[in-house]
Amino acid sequence: MGEDPLQLFDRLTIENEFVESLPGDPIPRNYVREVSRSCFSRVEPRKASHPTLVAASDALLADLDISSEESRSSAFLATMAGNSVHPDMKPYAACYGGHQFGHWAGQLGDGRAITLCELPTMHGNSVSIQLKGAGPTPYARNADGLAVLRSSLREYVCSEAMFHLGIPTTRALALVTTGDEVVRDILYDGHPAPEPGAIVCRVSRSFVRFGNFQMHFARRELDLLKHLADYTITRHFKDCSKTLGPHRYLEWFQEVCRRTAFLIAEWMRVGFVHGVMNTDNMSILGETIDYGPYGWLESYDPNWTPNTTDASTRRYRYANQPAIGYWNLLQLANSLVPLIGETKELENAVNAFAGLFGDDWSACLRQKLGLKERQCGDTRLLLKMEDALTLAEIDMPIFFRRLAELRPEDGRDDADPVKRIEDALYDPQGLTSVSRALLAAWLRD
Repeated sequence: MGEDPLQLFDRLTIENEFVESLPGDPIPRNYVREVSRSCFSRVEPRKASHPTLVAASDALLADLDISSEESRSSAFLATMAGNSVHPDMKPYAACYGGHQFGHWAGQLGDGRAITLCELPTMHGNSVSIQLKGAGPTPYARNADGLAVLRSSLREYVCSEAMFHLGIPTTRALALVTTGDEVVRDILYDGHPAPEPGAIVCRVSRSFVRFGNFQMHFARRELDLLKHLADYTITRHFKDCSKTLGPHRYLEWFQEVCRRTAFLIAEWMRVGFVHGVMNTDNMSILGETIDYGPYGWLESYDPNWTPNTTDASTRRYRYANQPAIGYWNLLQLANSLVPLIGETKELENAVNAFAGLFGDDWSACLRQKLGLKERQCGDTRLLLKMEDALTLAEIDMPIFFRRLAELRPEDGRDDADPVKRIEDALYDPQGLTSVSRALLAAWLRD
């Protein structure tokens, strides 16, 4: 642990494509302000007093050509804590805006996230390395730019779990405690208290969001809007980059719609609820990003949300996620009109989202039910399944586990097939005779 803290990153190929390709904030000082005509502001992480490595992802380390031994080095810890920035790195916080709970919020930006650089992977692409909770930036508003262990651990665990569930997501490379205390009001009841501070290192091919484009459009920075779109297409949507003229941007937007539809269907498949689908929390790559008040359904409740601040309207509830995806894409489309010049084809692309999501969602459900081929009766069976799930308080994961254990002959031979899935019911005795009969009929089907 006594080696030069920069030694590890001396042998890695450090890239700064985002910073070197796009216009940045000309003001070098780090203080809260409106940042105009810029895609980012250069900032340095705040140093942690006594950093400790809590966890690191072996699979992601290997993909970045970092050994397990190197991940235990002082070089790795110092970088993950923000205490050491390699001379070749150009850390920055991105400028973006967004709609929050349906209302335009103006400038938001990376208030507590600092991207260090990009690193090549063993798969031949590059990923951005970002520290969340590493101190304030010009976009921190009234916040301190820090994070606590509680929320950082939740993001680390969930993003890696989502990846291994096969759901597009940002990844987590490492989790570090800082040795500093951070004051938070955990229950939002006016009783703040100190908690252990932490930093999670997030990894993605890009952290660009819908809100990056919205910000430039709102400020009528149309040259920057085009610059950012061209950069994003060239670097991350290579198939679209072959097309010339305004149709290039339309093809790109259609692909964003397709990826967003697929992502939300995948969320629904596992009962995941993002909790805060603001446009600034929507990845342009169609990845799950910003693990705040997320959660999973246990009992099947289409109206459930993990976000306590959304309790009154439940805008971001489980069943509303496809509608919010459509609404968010509509806001992005509005921001791209100057690049395409007319609205009809953009409208068609947004309106195609419902069909894209419907196809992805039906495919997910057919897979969960073990339906090998698409048949004309599938739609009725799937609709009836949702009715069945709402007949009683049913644990969604256990319900599908039990379905996987049923044999074709069970539906014909059992007088009461509900017994086969009874342990998925929170209160089997509370199921009415009518509800039981309807559930049994669906199980037989």
